[in-house]
Amino acid sequence: MAETRQDSAGSLKPGKYVIFDGVAYVVKSIDISKTGKHGSTKCRIEASSLIDNRKVVKIIPSSDNIEIPMIEKKSAQVLSISGDTANVMDMETYETFDLKIPDDLKNDVKEGSEILYWTILDDKVMKQVK
Repeated sequence: MAETRQDSAGSLKPGKYVIFDGVAYVVKSIDISKTGKHGSTKCRIEASSLIDNRKVVKIIPSSDNIEIPMIEKKSAQVLSISGDTANVMDMETYETFDLKIPDDLKNDVKEGSEILYWTILDDKVMKQVK
């Protein structure tokens, strides 16, 4: 399993990463509200997936612990392109593997170019062309 750490929901801020239901998300907005006289503080967290940009809204107590993913950012070189998949080689370990090319990078990814990819919860995602 990929590396994670625990943090309280009340300490989240927009731009931070969080795991809901085994999927890594980036927090877009967070509203913290105190409910009633005997209620606990609740956090309304809006987030979008780091893999497929799916949106989610969660309401959880601010004192609850949530998982934070440890994201590795690495460089790789594109060896070949087949459809919307690129075969790439990691620049440090020389490991080769396939990555899906995101729609916004399709025109920029060329054979021999260097890319930045993230390892998120055992998934590898292409993020940008250097």
